Amino acid sequence: MAEAERIIGTPDVGDGAEPEPTAPKGRRRIAALLVVAVLAYLIDLGSKMVVVAKLEHHRPIEVVGDLLKFEAIRNPGAAFGFGEAFTIIFTCIAATVIVVIVRLARKLYSLPWAIALGLLLGGALGNLTDRIFRSPGVFRGAVVDFIAPAHFAVFNLADSAIVCGGILIVLLSFKGLDPDGTVHED
Repeated sequence: MAEAERIIGTPDVGDGAEPEPTAPKGRRRIAALLVVAVLAYLIDLGSKMVVVAKLEHHRPIEVVGDLLKFEAIRNPGAAFGFGEAFTIIFTCIAATVIVVIVRLARKLYSLPWAIALGLLLGGALGNLTDRIFRSPGVFRGAVVDFIAPAHFAVFNLADSAIVCGGILIVLLSFKGLDPDGTVHED
């Protein structure tokens, strides 16, 4: 096939044979994923324990005047309090995210992807723990939120880990870096 006729993004194979897939180089990054996930989870869990013990049923703490407060709120819904009647669905979504990340970990050779997926995993586990173990009951529990910026939704550190992991995944995708460590330009 002439170079001008080749479809952009397809391999240039002169003899018509399929190119052999290359195995990822380096070592798997499962340990990095687990370390980031455990750290994110423990920091979230610890912060929620402090909030429940010291802040719940008390006045909000002004951190930066009216711009940022710490205020204990139980959120049975999703972001911005939407979907309060769908707590069980959010629980299933979090469990599905965890299963997908665990399955993807077998093919994980990229450290940036390990960090991103570790943040997602730790955050999902943090909010899933609330959904399972907090009142009003198993799979219907309300998430403890406490970071309250002015004119924005109240959130927690698990939510922050999920958002940071998601942003990192988008950036890695735009850069063409795959979880297995390969880089592509298409």
